[in-house]
Amino acid sequence: MATGELGDLGGYYFRFLPQKTFQSLSSKEITSRLRQWSMLGRIKAQAFGFDQTFQSYRKDDFVMAFFKDPNVIPNLKLLSDSSGQWIILGTEVKKIEAINVPCTQLSMSFFHRLYDEDIVRDSGHIVKCLDSFCDPFLISDELRRVLLVEDSEKYEIFSQPDREEFLFCLFKHLCLGGALCQYEDVISPYLETTKLIYKDLVSVRKNPQTKKIQITSSVFKVSAYVSVRELLQPKNLITFY
Repeated sequence: MATGELGDLGGYYFRFLPQKTFQSLSSKEITSRLRQWSMLGRIKAQAFGFDQTFQSYRKDDFVMAFFKDPNVIPNLKLLSDSSGQWIILGTEVKKIEAINVPCTQLSMSFFHRLYDEDIVRDSGHIVKCLDSFCDPFLISDELRRVLLVEDSEKYEIFSQPDREEFLFCLFKHLCLGGALCQYEDVISPYLETTKLIYKDLVSVRKNPQTKKIQITSSVFKVSAYVSVRELLQPKNLITFY
């Protein structure tokens, strides 16, 4: 876990881009699904531009500069745990912890193993199982079992590096949903929504030498503190590209 303290912020400057829209979170079909999964109004994407080339070895300086920028403080929205409402950051951050989230997957074939291992039938229906609990989640099908239960028979079809991938994190988040989630019986809504959000947040380009498509985005899971000990809730996934 990398930690950034106050210090040289490297001269990064940011600008809020309210005109940037994220179609994956605003289409009628997706908002209907998010409502069913108890996630509507609890997931948000915002865009900010920056003025220098991002350098991965200076990510802590970069993230700290982001949270201290005068164009970010009055515009960045966070979901309040206490009220359940979106609130403005509105204060300087004193410390950050930024963890790299691997982002290498270019295809939804990453999830074909769910079919190969009989977690999902060829028809797309998710295989049911006897009810059990993995607090706070009710597990009533093999999909949630493979996502949550570490000692389950098929948990290892996704390795630990697989589970750290940004694509997997998005998929798991959507599958588990919110407190009043109405789960799907088929896999397609989860896969389609994951794909649309992933494409909206991640940039790619063709390598001029190899002619292969490669991801150019960097993704971090960030914890921000308004004092040395007081964690600003919630933790946020931030994509820089």
